[in-house]
Amino acid sequence: RAAREINRILKKTYPEAHCALLYSSPQQLLIATILSAQCTVERVILVTATLFRKYESCEDFCNAAIAELEQDVRSTGFFRNKARSIQGACCLLIERFGGRVPQTLEELIELPGVARKTANVVMGVAFGVPSGVVVDTHVERLSRRMGLTTEQRAERIEADLAALLPKSEWIDFSHRMISHGRRTCSARKPHCDDCPVEHLCPSSLLKDDGRDVAG
Repeated sequence: RAAREINRILKKTYPEAHCALLYSSPQQLLIATILSAQCTVERVILVTATLFRKYESCEDFCNAAIAELEQDVRSTGFFRNKARSIQGACCLLIERFGGRVPQTLEELIELPGVARKTANVVMGVAFGVPSGVVVDTHVERLSRRMGLTTEQRAERIEADLAALLPKSEWIDFSHRMISHGRRTCSARKPHCDDCPVEHLCPSSLLKDDGRDVAG
């Protein structure tokens, strides 16, 4: 019940919540999401603005010199792994899917560098299919703070959230939680006095028995 009420309030608070990554195709969204691991959205947007002009197709990424691609994505961190994942994914898209991003979770997670989070982003944002709840660092942190889960692993957090929310809300709930995490419920200094769901949050600093909200 608390999860649905939190979702209802966040829906009203952040009516325009959406995926912040910039892309013009499922392929670009896939690549941008791979790059977003352990990296800010702002940095990914800066990198992909140049990257997507330089490499326009799966073939461009697949045929790129790996050392050059590594340098192109270097500032996003873990650049060697990310470059290999992007190139491997694009090559496999050509080999198995005719250069098109598949529209099933099972096929997406076969691509290099694609786990459930990335696959759920692509399914939900690019194709409008609620294959699961995207659990990024914001969703993970807020879900525990709000008492929606006690789990530590993203897969188990996702399972808890999916059980608490109607499937029709899975996609947008993540966007709302991410917006809330960025604007109000920050990691180090949550603004509980300006939070629309403070009354539902067991970790509120305004409560006499408020827990440590660092997690």
